[in-house]
Amino acid sequence: MNIETQKRFLIRIGFWAVVILLMLVGFQYVLPVVLPFVMAFLIAALLDRPIRFLAKRLNGKRVLPAIGLTLLFYLLAAVLFGFLGLRVLMFVWETVRELPQLYRNTLEPALETLFADLQNRLDELDPAVVAALSDNVNSALGSLGSFVTNGSVRIISYISGIAASVPGLFLNIVITIIVTFFLAIDFPKVTGFLLRQLPERGKQGLEEVRGYVVGTLLKCLVSYALILCITFAELSIGLTVLKVPGAVLIAACIAVFDILPVLGTGGIMIPWGIICLIMGKWVLGVGLLILYVIITVIRNIIEPKLVGYQVGLHPVVTLLSMLLGLQFFGLIGLFGFPITLSLVKNLNDRGVIHIFK
Repeated sequence: MNIETQKRFLIRIGFWAVVILLMLVGFQYVLPVVLPFVMAFLIAALLDRPIRFLAKRLNGKRVLPAIGLTLLFYLLAAVLFGFLGLRVLMFVWETVRELPQLYRNTLEPALETLFADLQNRLDELDPAVVAALSDNVNSALGSLGSFVTNGSVRIISYISGIAASVPGLFLNIVITIIVTFFLAIDFPKVTGFLLRQLPERGKQGLEEVRGYVVGTLLKCLVSYALILCITFAELSIGLTVLKVPGAVLIAACIAVFDILPVLGTGGIMIPWGIICLIMGKWVLGVGLLILYVIITVIRNIIEPKLVGYQVGLHPVVTLLSMLLGLQFFGLIGLFGFPITLSLVKNLNDRGVIHIFK
């Protein structure tokens, strides 16, 4: 490798390092500030087609359709998210508040019975060993009780902290709503102004990127809907075999919960299985844990393949990009990073950019 080739290589590495650094800084510091405006623009773009349809019926006037549809959109969103959010918060609050009592009335007696049975089986051992085990068991029970109590207090404090951040969230929501009204009314003017700042080639490229990203997003939604249906079917069959009452309804709730990338089915199945084991329900406890392992293995196999097929990436690359996106950018990165990588690959394949060979 000669000096000139080395220089070009180092310049390319430095260029992409700066690009990645700017993207990280943008996502970390700039995006939270401009997020209300970005959300408002996306909502206005979503409403633009029905607004134009109604405006044609009103001699081209956009003001009334824009105000009416934007107001209707936010009213429906407020009712939906308000109802669901209130139900979830009330459920979490009641569960956390009753957690210490649940431990004292249910788990602690079951643990004491379990350890008493274990101690009876160890009576043939040296008395000193039995005494030491008994002391350790009592200490473990006390520590576990303190952990449950302190954990519930910490969770309540965490929820209170979230409640304290509501004013800032409320301000962002208000800004988003106000900006959406203005953008919905003048959306053609705003987009026209932005497009006029681009050269003709830039306009064509932007339109291609927009079409590709929208199409890929729709394909990803279809993929995750299919994954959700597969998870629901697995849970329904498994819980029915384990003779769990209301198996189908419980399976539906857990399948929806599985959409969350951090918690997933494990956030429900693992604690449920452990509690059943502690309470002596061995068949149900072991069955739930085995069912969780089966669901996790199947999902980890099919998710990269389904999503990778839709976005045009190899399953290994898809899985790696999803993990990196989740690590650096959270839930947005989980979906956004594979789509961005797919877009870069598409542009490279068509010769618009030259990154990969």
